[in-house]
Amino acid sequence: MGFFTDAYDLFCISTVSKLLGRIYYYDPSTDKPGKLPHSINNLVIGVALVGTLMGQLFFGFLGDKLGRKKVYGVTLILMVICALCSGLSFGYSPKAVMGTLCFFRFWLGFGIGGDYPLSATIMSEYANKKTRGAFIAAVFAMQGVGIIFAGLVSMITSKIFLSYYGGPPFSKEHVFSTEPEADHVWRIVLMLGALPALLTYYWRMKMPETGRYTALIEGNAKQAASDMGRVLQIEIQSDNDKIAQFNAANEYKLFSNEFFVRHGRHLIGTMTTWFLLDIAFYSQNLTQKDIFPVMGLTNKAENVSALREMFETSRAMFVIALLGTFPGYWFTVAFIEKIGRFYIQLVGFLMMSIFMLIIGLKYDYLANKEHKWTFATLYGLTFFFANFGPNSTTFVLPAELFPTRVRSTCHAFSAAAGKAGAMVGAFGMQNYTQDGNKGKIKKAMILLAFTNLAGFFCTFLLTETKGRSLEEISGEDGGYVEREMAGKGTVGRSENEDDSRNYG
Repeated sequence: MGFFTDAYDLFCISTVSKLLGRIYYYDPSTDKPGKLPHSINNLVIGVALVGTLMGQLFFGFLGDKLGRKKVYGVTLILMVICALCSGLSFGYSPKAVMGTLCFFRFWLGFGIGGDYPLSATIMSEYANKKTRGAFIAAVFAMQGVGIIFAGLVSMITSKIFLSYYGGPPFSKEHVFSTEPEADHVWRIVLMLGALPALLTYYWRMKMPETGRYTALIEGNAKQAASDMGRVLQIEIQSDNDKIAQFNAANEYKLFSNEFFVRHGRHLIGTMTTWFLLDIAFYSQNLTQKDIFPVMGLTNKAENVSALREMFETSRAMFVIALLGTFPGYWFTVAFIEKIGRFYIQLVGFLMMSIFMLIIGLKYDYLANKEHKWTFATLYGLTFFFANFGPNSTTFVLPAELFPTRVRSTCHAFSAAAGKAGAMVGAFGMQNYTQDGNKGKIKKAMILLAFTNLAGFFCTFLLTETKGRSLEEISGEDGGYVEREMAGKGTVGRSENEDDSRNYG
């Protein structure tokens, strides 16, 4: 539910950004709909990404120093407060309102950033090794649900105001007028992001600290055994001698030569692949300006009122997310333990590269209404293989490859690299193609195809983690085989054997 909230808060701004331009930047002398200036639009859309990057680094580090649970609650409180405040943005001028909105969106992103490494780390440290990948991927798959709800809530809210407040009060001369109630709509949509976070807070605070952190970092094997026994509903005996052996084998620092020798290649691999993936993933809306009208999902801004435009934009986002984005996430959940992270990521990058290359080379042909279904299919498949591919696995792998005491920090480094890529995609590519020149869009799509191909090759820096314990993957056990670590671990039901061995 935390990740559902993250996605809703990050992506709902896309459904209201055009409405903000219609409300605050309408110039009667131009006789055209209001539009956010390009620099302000970039700031409104992208400031949360900047906050997310900084929050990932800050809270990821704290998660290893103070504990996963303590920091986990702080991120949620920050998200609740800032989601509410975003909807209450105020000011004496349009720029002042946008400035206030950007301030709160930054700190909202800061809280969201903390949720990335902490959610992944907590799930990896709780899960059974046979289902760990599916569970971590399921956490990330809630991003797809959050995107769907961002479109759905915006669509329903705008439709309600259109239906129950007398309809669009515009004349034939000004069909693009802005309804008086429009200023309430965007505020409601942003503030609703606080609701799931608020409802989740109770359960998040009821979670015990992960057994690995309690045992290996705090050195309290007895408390770890008690907490994990309660979670797994079995009896686990503590073994302080084994914990001491673990710690003795893992005394090297994060920024040390030994860490680089043991884990440097994997850290470079997780950071580069996430960076390259997010350049492409956050650039995928380059073609939306053409695909939405071709599919009949949106009309030109000059032909509709402000709330009608918001409704159509939200509907388009909902349809694309439901048919293209959502299925890919859950295909990953279903097949990650069968196919493995490594091959899913390789195939995903390769297929994204192929489809983006086709779109780039044949863009003029595809943007014609006669070929709308071909365009829609290629566009949807690009999203599908992003999510049944590197967009999911880049979240899973950093939560499994690194030792317990730096797991949250290393995941934060990887996620922050991803957000840096997102900013390259969201700002760099968008700025390059902002004039709508189809030649530039074609070049950008071809460049993104080669970006995905680079991600394909960087994946070979990583290793498969399927079916192995976290200690075995990271070398954290100091060479002890898993049965040696788990030998004194359990008294209980045989079907829980693999659960208990993770906490032996």
